[in-house]
Amino acid sequence: MSTPRTGAPRLTFVRRPRLGGGGTAVLPGAVPAPRRPAAGPVQGTGAWLPTAPCSPRGCVESVRPWTGAPRAVVRLTGLLVVVVLGVALIPLVRRLRSERRDRWIRLWCLAVVHTAGVRTRITGAARPTGGVLIVANHISWLDIPLLAAVRPARMVAKTEVRGWPVVGVLAARGGTLFIDRDRLRALPGTVERIAGTLRGGSAVAAFPEGSTWCGRAQGRYRRALFQAALDAGVPVQPVRIQYRFADGQASTAPAFVGEDSLLASLWRVVSARGLVAEVRLRPPVPAGSHPDRRSLAEAVQGCAYGPGSPPGAHL
Repeated sequence: MSTPRTGAPRLTFVRRPRLGGGGTAVLPGAVPAPRRPAAGPVQGTGAWLPTAPCSPRGCVESVRPWTGAPRAVVRLTGLLVVVVLGVALIPLVRRLRSERRDRWIRLWCLAVVHTAGVRTRITGAARPTGGVLIVANHISWLDIPLLAAVRPARMVAKTEVRGWPVVGVLAARGGTLFIDRDRLRALPGTVERIAGTLRGGSAVAAFPEGSTWCGRAQGRYRRALFQAALDAGVPVQPVRIQYRFADGQASTAPAFVGEDSLLASLWRVVSARGLVAEVRLRPPVPAGSHPDRRSLAEAVQGCAYGPGSPPGAHL
């Protein structure tokens, strides 16, 4: 087991040649990519979007006893059943009235997390109605059902997610707002599309760090996403997600970073004992309280983390 990185990694942006699937984005996807560069200086996958320096070898650890393999297999099987059941019931859920539909989505998302063996501790309250941009730090694939459990929202995700098994189907049918990260010229239209969704009274949820981090560190919030909230005149609700063991000690076991594979991350979560997901909803930052997207992004991140936690630093 490797020792987690300490100290603030140096932010170095390297422009690299475009490859087939590599893209760039000011607006980060909501769903973590299965593979990323290993630990090292923060590198840009293109002109804008940095990749976190976190890696499974350097950051991810489990300092508690793990469950036996039989229990882990039972959890993983149950998780797959819950996910497949959710996909199958989407056509029926769509016919429900909005209140009942949102309640069903919350229950299903909590079932996904709990079936994986993770308990939840949610504090604060989401804005119940009206357009709102919900933003959170990004550590794990678990972040997505956790956000939907507090208020169902249209997620922001990169276009590649459409092709992922099961996840792509869920994302497409759930009204995900897909972003083509390879097309810089498409950015204004994407921002306007998100703003239109917010104006229509819907919640939109996203992870503005641009990459998953291990939980001991955080990335700086990318600003373009906040332009949609400014244009729509809606508040922004900061959310802080943390993973701990039952005794309160921080855990990086759920982190999905670097060259980690989804299967390895799933197995690590269902094998861990006593994991607790803490979701803290901060009061919304009111619409019109900041003049530009830069100051808004900084204010929202400050509300989520508080002073003394500079972006890019391992905590």
